[in-house]
This record gives sequence, structure tokens and C-alpha cells, in this order.
Amino acid sequence: MALGRTYAVALVGMRAHLVEVEAHLAASIPAFSLVGLPDTALSEARDRVRAAVVCAGLTWPNRRITVNLSPATLPKSGSGFDLAVAVSVLAGAGLLEAGRAAPVVHLGELGLDGRLRPVRGVLPAVAGAVAAGRSCVVVPSANADEARLVPGADIRPADHLAQVAAWYGAEVEVPDVMAVADTTVSPVTLPEADLADVLGQDEARRGLEVAAAGGHHLLLVGPPGTGKTMLAQRLPGLLPDLDADASIEVTAVHSVAGTFDAAQGLVRRPPFEDPHHTATPAAIVGGGSGVARPGAASRAHHGVLFLDEAPHFAAAVLQSLRQPLEHGELVLHRSAGAARYPARFQLVMAANPCPCGRFAGKGVDCTCRAEARRRYFARLSGPLLDRVDLQLEVPLPRSAVAPGESSRQVAGRVCAARDRARARLGGTRWRTNSEVPGPWLRGHMGRKDPVATELAHAVDRQWLSLRGADRVLRVAWTIADLAGAEHPSAEHLGEAMVLRTRAGVL
Repeated sequence: MALGRTYAVALVGMRAHLVEVEAHLAASIPAFSLVGLPDTALSEARDRVRAAVVCAGLTWPNRRITVNLSPATLPKSGSGFDLAVAVSVLAGAGLLEAGRAAPVVHLGELGLDGRLRPVRGVLPAVAGAVAAGRSCVVVPSANADEARLVPGADIRPADHLAQVAAWYGAEVEVPDVMAVADTTVSPVTLPEADLADVLGQDEARRGLEVAAAGGHHLLLVGPPGTGKTMLAQRLPGLLPDLDADASIEVTAVHSVAGTFDAAQGLVRRPPFEDPHHTATPAAIVGGGSGVARPGAASRAHHGVLFLDEAPHFAAAVLQSLRQPLEHGELVLHRSAGAARYPARFQLVMAANPCPCGRFAGKGVDCTCRAEARRRYFARLSGPLLDRVDLQLEVPLPRSAVAPGESSRQVAGRVCAARDRARARLGGTRWRTNSEVPGPWLRGHMGRKDPVATELAHAVDRQWLSLRGADRVLRVAWTIADLAGAEHPSAEHLGEAMVLRTRAGVL
């Protein structure tokens, strides 16, 4: 009887769990069992590991092999355990020095020829290993750049199983093979468009600036050709760079999703996701077999999620966004367990005012009946719209308009407003006005403040819900920050109410 062990990392959502991989070899009928709640891909590691060991020039132990993934109650998925399983088996067979391999974390998928293939989620996995006190990590060469982004990690890149076995004293010839390239398809990063390209639309530009300064959700309603999509695409250019913590969070999400290019380093700019209106709920909030993977909402964390032609999205998709809009987090429950992903994004929706799209003001050219217009816009439910801070009409532009300010000019004011909000929110867990709960804001103002009195009057008249009142107050604080004021005034509150309720007349 012989026993070999090493370590791997299991990701459940964004949380990394250190897994001890134990291999027990007994003198009995040859067999290979893998226990510890593996999914289908991990269960198939038995065949991959056996073929890789033989192709590496090592002798496969002709014994009864039992590999346990501890803790056994934790669900484990993916092919990233292959290397750890192989090392533990070889250590148990005495083909390498078990003591040297035991404290090391091994990540990577094995090809049948013994080469190491890259896997997803290396950044959060290595960070979890370092946090658990295991700083020495072996990864495929294609994942080395990503793994080195973790401070304090001792990364050992490898191309072949024989190379790893030789490090631990195995008598094996290391073949000269070409490393497997990372085939992850990174999203196409387009140059950030300039707000100066949008002609006219002064009110919509103002709403976009307020949304960027406070991190508020935004709805743009208007006929085709008014610039709704152009405005939404220019919102990321108004946002400041991600700070260190946010950059690591966003990069980790994209690493798990398989959309991270390590050659470009950490994600420093706010991401922009614009799924097609045929997207399913799983594509937006996350899903898949086994442990759910992040969707577009999580990939837009600390960035912008843009839903063009929002009424055409399935009702299930729109309703699934209500939880992350409130909590900034998605909890996905599957049979294999629950996965948590961050999803604090800015939602921007664009919509036509009616099915034909030509209803503007008096609706001279519109062929839709009033009932059809109401039914079309009712696809955006009241509970969803109640969570959208800014709701703007985007009218047809005039023929002659002067160019507006550039993104750089507006971004300067946005950055200054965010600095004021950050100074006010110092010592709290909130970063922008859109995250601050209403009770804190009202307590910061005082009940006898004229703004608080006017807001209570709007609630009594049923112009606003209680949630809507809190969101109007957040917008008023953002407008005050843009104006350099220490406190929102009645004028700021009035503008905030106009920016929230304008689309309701459609």
C-alpha cells in the first residue's frame, strides 16, 4: 500500500477552495477510481491521466488506484485537476519524491500526449492558493502570465508532464515539445468612441454625464436614428479607470469566464457588454452544466451592461436583472451547488417608443394604436423601471446643431464628482452614490431639510414609490457633486425628478 498527495484548487463561483488530492495504491485487481464529487469532465481525467503518464515515458502502476479529492463534500468541476491527479498517483507509486510534490499546488489539463493545456480561472485559483498559504503553484505555460499577476505567488510554468515529474526527481527524459497555446478568444476591444460625435441631444448628454458620475442606471427612449446606441457606447469613455481592487475583481471574473487575455495585463478600463436581444437568461446572468459560469451581467462588473432594443428581450431575462440591480451580486443555484458572482454594473437600456418606432411627440408619422404602444412599452415592467434611476426621452435631432463637448472634457467633471462622493463616503463600503442606501442619505441630510420635505411630499402624492424616492435622492446628490455643492438643493432635486420621470409620459 502506498499513498501520494498534492494540492489543487476548486472554484465555486469566484470563491477558491484548496483541495487536497490523495492517491491510494493498493495491491489488488487493477482499477482507477476517482471520488470526491467530480463532474463529468473531471471523472474523465482517469483516461487522460493514464495516457499522459505512459506518453511521458513513465510506467503506469498496475494496482488498484483510488484518488480522493478532499473535502469530499465540495463539488468539483473541470479538467484543471488533471495534473494534480497525475502527480499524486506518481508520488504514490514511488516514481517521484512524494515529499517534494506534496506542498505544491498543481493546475492544468493533460493532453493524451502528456502536454499541459491551459485552463480557465487561473487568476482566482492562484490567489486562493496563496491566501491558503500555498504560494508555490505549477501551471501550464499558456497560463503563466495570468498566474504571475497574483502578488506573492511562486509560479512554475510547465509544458509537459515529464517536465513536472523531473522536477520531483523522476528518472524520465523530458521531451522537447511545443507549448500548447492559449486558444481563449478575447472580446474585441474597440477604441472608446468620443462623445463629441453625438450632435445635439443636450438633455441626453446631460443624463449620460449624471449617470457616469453617480453610477446610475439609465433608460433611453426615442425613435430610431436619434443616437441612443451612440450615447450608450460612449458611457465607458466617461468612466474613470478601475482602482486596484476593482481591477482584480473584474480580471478574475473574465478569467473564470474564459474571456481574459493575460498578455494585456489586468483589466484597467470598465468593461462594456452588449448582448443581442435573443440572449437567454443563462447567457445574461450565468449558467451551464455543473457549477454555473458567469454571464454578461457579471462580465460587466464595474462597467456597463447595454440592452439595445430592451423591449425585445425575453421577460425572463429582464426580470432576472432585478436582483443584481439591487444587490450587485448574482447567486446562481444549481444541482451541483450555488455559485456567487459579482455583478455591480451600470444598466443602460435603449427602447423605441412604439412597435413602428416613429412615435415622437404628437406621433404624426406613427401607425401604431395607443393600445399597441402601451403594450409594447409595458414589456419593461414597473418593478424593473423602478430600479432605473434615469429615464430620458431622446427626440429627433434638428438639422443644424453645433458639436458638443468631448468625452475627455465630460470625463474630467465626472472624475471630480466621483472624488467628492468618495470623500463623503470615506469609511463606508460604498464607492458611488448609486450604491448608497436611502436611510444613510436621509440621515446625512436631516429630516427638516427642505429637500427631504419636498421628497416626502412627492411620495405622499404617489408621484414616486419609496424606492423611487431613494433613487431620486441619490441622483440629486450626484448632481450636487457635479455642481461642486456640499449639499443637494431644491434645484438639484427638481432636475433629478425630471431625469427620472420623463420617459413615463410615453
